[in-house]
Amino acid sequence: MSYAIQAEDLVKRFGETEALAGVSLTAAPGTVLGVLGPNGAGKTTTTRILATLIEPTSGRAEVGGHDVVREAHQVRQLIGLTGQYAGVDEMLTGTENLVLIGRLLGIPRRDAKARAAELLERFQLTEAAERAAKTYSGGMRRRLDLAASLVGRPQILFLDEPTTGLDPRSRNGLWDIVRGLTSDGVTVLLTTQYLEEADQLADDIVVIDRGQVIAHGTSDELKAQVGGQVLEVRPVRAADNAVVARIVGELAETAPEVREGLVSAPITDAALMPAVVRHLDDAGVAVGELSLRKSSLDEVFFALTGHHTDDIDAEAGELAEAATKQETSA
Repeated sequence: MSYAIQAEDLVKRFGETEALAGVSLTAAPGTVLGVLGPNGAGKTTTTRILATLIEPTSGRAEVGGHDVVREAHQVRQLIGLTGQYAGVDEMLTGTENLVLIGRLLGIPRRDAKARAAELLERFQLTEAAERAAKTYSGGMRRRLDLAASLVGRPQILFLDEPTTGLDPRSRNGLWDIVRGLTSDGVTVLLTTQYLEEADQLADDIVVIDRGQVIAHGTSDELKAQVGGQVLEVRPVRAADNAVVARIVGELAETAPEVREGLVSAPITDAALMPAVVRHLDDAGVAVGELSLRKSSLDEVFFALTGHHTDDIDAEAGELAEAATKQETSA
């Protein structure tokens, strides 16, 4: 199969800090590849290598059939990139920002203006087109930044945590835009730490933690790794958490998780639920909440790593900070 993006055993070291420890991934044309992981996992480093901004210490990658090191110029002609923070010029208007990008890409001025107007309308920014970007809201700046990455009509688009800091409405708007891009045949690599975002958009998901790929598959395939369903029990009295965890653990034959007063465990047999109810009743445990639902990507991540994506991972954060400092000083 011919892939739009293909990476094999990417390793990246910044001095003694190893940001990537052998990342491999592929993305088929016209699909969304979600790269999921907490801060400091290596998502941004992977994106920067694929976008030819930095070179790997070892390993290789191709984007659009071109090697990202030996054929970086050809790769850059095919891609667009939106980083974690909006990279627009705040002193220029929306139109001026997009026209500037077009001119830097060698697009004639008239065509650049026409493309700017087209993108501003597509991203619902026409009314703000002649205002300075510094007057835009956070969501508007992100939309303008994404529009800028599309001026050159890229075949492959890298979105590095594009919805970080956005309100739910703005986030949903960007999701709709991403869906529209793939329907036009654009391949999207989306890095995110939001489980729902990967679930909503990605055709395929790569889970990265501490610089390594720890899982790969569709959302449903990943969820199947921790059981088809999750049983959740919240006792009325917090003091009963230990009893609930013991009963659920014995019947589910797995170690349950206790988090914020909620005991949960993956199960494969829905008939286990009434058995849990009987045992809790026999133990005199009053239940305030009892539910059975499908597994989430957060359960997948917890099962694979032992922590949730929204947990503070000090070690990973320090790794990312150290890598950034070393690269800046290089």
